[in-house]
Amino acid sequence: MPYSNFASMPCTLSRPAALLGERWTLLLLRQIFLGTRRFEDFQATMDISRSVLTDRLNVLLQENVLKRVPYHEDGRTRHEYRLTEKGRDLYPVLMALRTWGEKWMAPDEEETFQLHHRDCGGGVRAKVECTECAAELTARDVEVTARP
Repeated sequence: MPYSNFASMPCTLSRPAALLGERWTLLLLRQIFLGTRRFEDFQATMDISRSVLTDRLNVLLQENVLKRVPYHEDGRTRHEYRLTEKGRDLYPVLMALRTWGEKWMAPDEEETFQLHHRDCGGGVRAKVECTECAAELTARDVEVTARP
């Protein structure tokens, strides 16, 4: 099945995979969560071509993950990219990937930045929990049933 068909599958995992699965998209979102907002800054920090960056930003704009916000510089109106509510809701997804990556793919000394809770200074990790009792869950704790 072609990758582009994932978006039309009746699955709440395949649709996000179609949007986020392109290799630059998650790195672009990482930069946005780190505070990058301007086209030139994305290009400089990511070493991404203008055409690929334009394409990725346009997809995220079309999907309402990002919005363009005007600002003025040198007497000209330019635009920066900001997360929408839909985009901000991707934070746990990126944190889950980072949590997994920290455990399985990178020794601590390779990490270029750390994340800390602003209030207490603790580390940041993603977790999956029950919506009723808040118990932390693994795949072995979850039962899959068909919708009626």
